[in-house]
Order: sequence, then structure tokens, then C-alpha cells
Amino acid sequence: MPTRKADARWEGSLKEGHGTMNVASGAYEGPYSFQSRFEEGDGTNPEELIAGAHAGCFSMALSADLGRAGYTVGHVETTATVHLDMSGAAPTIATIDLDSSASVEGIDEDEFQRIAAEAKQNCPVSRALAAVPTINLQAKLVN
Repeated sequence: MPTRKADARWEGSLKEGHGTMNVASGAYEGPYSFQSRFEEGDGTNPEELIAGAHAGCFSMALSADLGRAGYTVGHVETTATVHLDMSGAAPTIATIDLDSSASVEGIDEDEFQRIAAEAKQNCPVSRALAAVPTINLQAKLVN
């Protein structure tokens, strides 16, 4: 299996400084700052990148699991919302909400929910984020 890399550079103090994050493929390079992470400033932040990774991973995992179960998938769309809260003195990812919808031929609601729950538990990013106290899933079957 391949390995993946990203890098970041931070310059200056926490509140007045700024940084840049890059993924090795060149698909993303962008700024981040205290304001973009803890307030509403321009740029991205680590939690937003985690959300993108989780949404992408879950969508692929659900599609794969549905396919292995014999279903034809039209599409899977997922939004991941990462909630950063203060836990004691340290910012902590406390909750991640996955809101997903999928178009799947011939599946009933109970089977879809069962497969979606398994995909949430088994996608590599969910497993990597196992320390997050709560990962919620709202899965909707659309046809």
C-alpha cells in the first residue's frame, strides 16, 4: 500500500503567526492561521482537512461495502463536520458528524443502515480517529 505525505510550516507566535499546509500530490496548498483555526479567519485548518479526509474515506468505504454486498451504487455524498471544543486546557476534537446520502438500487432501509454503520466503524480514517469520543452518522437512502 502506498504512503501519503503532507507538510506544514508555521512562522511566528501562535496568535500573530501564520502557516502553509501542502499535500505531496500538489492537489492542495493553502494558508492557515490562529484565526482560521479558532475563529472565522481566511484559510483552512487541520480540522477542516480531517473533515475532508473523513468524508472522502467514508463515502468510498460505504460504496465498497454496498458493492461487496451485491448492490449497485449510483452515488454516495458525505459531509463531515468536525467539532473542536475545549477539553480542560486543550482544544480537542470532541465530535464528528457524518451526514451521508446514497443512491442504491434494490436495498431496503434496514440493510442500508446496517452497512452504513459498518462502513463508519471500518473506514481507515474512522479507525485512525478512534480517540474522538463521538462519531455520529446520519445516513439517508435516496433514490
